[in-house]
Amino acid sequence: MKQFLGSIAAVLLAFLASISAPVAQAETGDQPKVLMIISGNGQDGGQTAPGYEFDEFASAFLVFDANGIAVDVASPEGGNVESDPYDATEAVNAQVLANASIMAKLENSLALASVSHTDYDAVFIVGGKGAMFDFHDNAALQEIIADTYISGGTVAAVCHGPAALVNVTLPDGSFLVDGKRVNGFTNVEEHMFGQKWMPDFAFLLEDKLVERGGRFESAPMMLSHVAIDDRLITGQNPASTPLVAEAVVRSLGREPVERQIETSERTYALIKTVLERGPTATQAYADAPGDYNGRLIATYGFLSARSAETDQDHRIAIALMDVDSAVRDRPQLRLQVAKSWSELGDKDKAGEIVQTILEADPANEAAKAFAATLN
Repeated sequence: MKQFLGSIAAVLLAFLASISAPVAQAETGDQPKVLMIISGNGQDGGQTAPGYEFDEFASAFLVFDANGIAVDVASPEGGNVESDPYDATEAVNAQVLANASIMAKLENSLALASVSHTDYDAVFIVGGKGAMFDFHDNAALQEIIADTYISGGTVAAVCHGPAALVNVTLPDGSFLVDGKRVNGFTNVEEHMFGQKWMPDFAFLLEDKLVERGGRFESAPMMLSHVAIDDRLITGQNPASTPLVAEAVVRSLGREPVERQIETSERTYALIKTVLERGPTATQAYADAPGDYNGRLIATYGFLSARSAETDQDHRIAIALMDVDSAVRDRPQLRLQVAKSWSELGDKDKAGEIVQTILEADPANEAAKAFAATLN
């Protein structure tokens, strides 16, 4: 079960132009320029200490690049910093990994203390749990953010990136986020996916943004949401990244070019539709299964079932868990479906499902324990 959830969490925490010669960080010309900021906290590939999310960096960078926006990359101390684990075969990640120019910027990130906000039209703060450790108390980062905003530039952050905003103040002494629409990785998402590092956090991001006066808004767990308040743009989670980057492009006076929608983004959109319209909306998957990630949908249903409160919540969770035959028969998933039917008062249906689990694996202790509760 742990391995199953681990692989799915990677999917959840889950998301064009290749040139071969490295280029210097500084670029010239009249094109808009964005400073992307990544955490330098990572150690041992995010195993000993968490770092930044490569997926988020790649997704946002490619949006900026496709729209003719120059990008520099900075981190608290500069140099080559480590990301958390990621899937190198994902399309956006593979494209960035194959691009020597982009990788040179990552491997030689600028030190924040050496950066002047006057060189940039916007800052984009990449997420990853490392941001919760080396962003919120970094004086150079706070100065860059405040000066960029005060001078009319755009400040954007995604996922845990808004941790960089919580201590930023304006000339009148008020917090940057005070009274503004904001979001970031929510408490629900943190408790679901951040349990390894959460005990070491100085605060929970949602709580701190609210404490600083932010008008926190969010979508359901792991679904995309972008909060825009004039030149402050924040995104909830990895799924929000390309939309945050496109909002930055618009803030710089350009209409984003059409981009290829990745399977994961299309899948999250379908999940959102099912949550809004009910179980029958899963028909879109049945009509075109190749357009979506069935494993992601089923696992979202599994996680949703564990926190379901209403009958409709349980019915939606069951519909999501049953969407893909390739994963439908996993014992962990089937047992959760049985539990959801039990919560709906249909113990006969729950019993039938548990019986099929035990017929295939008579030693399944979890299934036997649940079966005993149905008698």
